[in-house]
Amino acid sequence: MTTSHGRPESSRRESPYLTFTPRRSAIVSFDNLVVLANYEEHLREARKIVWRDRGEPAVDIHDMRECLLYGARGGFRAATIAFAIRSGVNLVLLLARIKNLSKCRRFALIRHALFGSDSFRAAAMLGSFVALYRIILNALPLIFPANLPLRENLRNLFATLFLSQDERDGFVLDDSPPSSSTPSPPPARSLPIHVSPGDRREARLSSSAQVHQVWVRKKTRRWHSVLAGAVAGAIAVSFEKRSRQIDIAQQLFVRGLQGSYNAYSEKRGFRIPHGDVLVFALACGQIVYAYLLSPHTLPKSYSRWMDHLIHVPKEVISTHHGMVRRGTYDPADLARILARPDLHPDNATYLEQWRATLPPYGPCAMAHPHLARCLSVPQDRMLAVARWTLPVYGALHFVPLLFFKRAAFARAPARMALRAAWGTARSTAFLAVTVAVYQGWFCGMQNAHRALSAAARTTTTAVVVPKWLLAAVVSRPAHWLGGAVMGLALFVEAKHRRGELAMYALPKGLESAWVALRGRGLVLHTGKYGNPLLTAFAMGMVMSTYQNDPQHLSGLVRRVLYQFVGPN
Repeated sequence: MTTSHGRPESSRRESPYLTFTPRRSAIVSFDNLVVLANYEEHLREARKIVWRDRGEPAVDIHDMRECLLYGARGGFRAATIAFAIRSGVNLVLLLARIKNLSKCRRFALIRHALFGSDSFRAAAMLGSFVALYRIILNALPLIFPANLPLRENLRNLFATLFLSQDERDGFVLDDSPPSSSTPSPPPARSLPIHVSPGDRREARLSSSAQVHQVWVRKKTRRWHSVLAGAVAGAIAVSFEKRSRQIDIAQQLFVRGLQGSYNAYSEKRGFRIPHGDVLVFALACGQIVYAYLLSPHTLPKSYSRWMDHLIHVPKEVISTHHGMVRRGTYDPADLARILARPDLHPDNATYLEQWRATLPPYGPCAMAHPHLARCLSVPQDRMLAVARWTLPVYGALHFVPLLFFKRAAFARAPARMALRAAWGTARSTAFLAVTVAVYQGWFCGMQNAHRALSAAARTTTTAVVVPKWLLAAVVSRPAHWLGGAVMGLALFVEAKHRRGELAMYALPKGLESAWVALRGRGLVLHTGKYGNPLLTAFAMGMVMSTYQNDPQHLSGLVRRVLYQFVGPN
């Protein structure tokens, strides 16, 4: 056989180099590595859509088209995540009680939990907020550049909106100083960050977050975030139900107050010691007063939660409210207490005496019918509340440990378990002490009134009891003061949890005070615009703090805003 050139194939020169033919298994292994690397890369990209990594840089927007696209992408992402979270929570809550429901309704309820109106409302609320906030925040620096005076920005905006191109060319603002032969001094070096008086807590921010603060102060002004947050918040909250709007607005309002106060106090250099406990005590004073004497100023769901918490018969609440407010009571309430099988004989005797004299309060024996001595009531209340709240607080402390701190739990399981157990014990003791303190105050007011009344009726005593003192010990301010004293039990709770508990109680206290003032005609009726206006005011404060001083917001609020809104 010959080659194409006419030479025998055997005479072809062999290659002096070694040749290597890869095995099929090696090629397949390499291809698998490439596929695995691509899969992990796609997985990381997909994870970024759901979870934003820490230290994401701010996005520079150069024109309005980029601004609109940036806002639309963020709004769609936020709406998708909000829909998934709301549907997931609804499904979990439904599955927890699905055994008690009829089988013919289960599929319809599951479908409603996954694709009901609540999920779409949550998606519309968060999606519209993120989209509008991003668009307004990033459009304002384009319309009002930070390196130009406000007068020139307004004139340029007027020229863009109302003048033609030829008129715009002649519309020139000359603010240049007059020429002079004297050379001007070199411009002072501008600082990238405005440092306010006092020590800023920049150490709480990461290096990437501090770089973001440099960008914020170069590109935006504080009123940009205030306006963007107010407009976006007012429109977004309108997608939710009216019953939920007030809860959302209240929580956002107190978060805005918290961030604004922290920023202002640091700038001015003052601090209120134990301010979180003070806020909690003031809120508890209003809540307890409303629960006993003005229950219409509290949401019904919150009143029902208070009924379960204090572990007293509901008859004593209605009887006490009627005696303090109107001087009357429902005899059926007293009859039900007297018919209880666990009623102590001494309490039965005291209730008959109370019915004969009718002092201006509900008898404390109705609150503890099975115990004759008031001094034994606090211990009984503490044990009852502890048994009720221990499983709840145990789940709140141990579930996050197992799901979100698994690495730390694996390294030191005994230490982390003891830490969670100690936190559970402190939280349980906090609520138990809270209820026990007010139960003792409730009994103490009545015992003091009985003792002073007996002293006033005794002619042999040299002490004259003034009528104002007799009325003061069971007056309405005395009820409010008892609630404030009850709030001091927050000292039992861990310090890092006091602020969150204060922020939980403050909205209910403010709502009760607002409703009471509105009933007396001291504040205006806001109607259907009240919730959007409150949300606008709240989100103006929240987003101003988030963009300019994020370290002053609570960690939970800051992380949630970062995941949904991003750096800008």
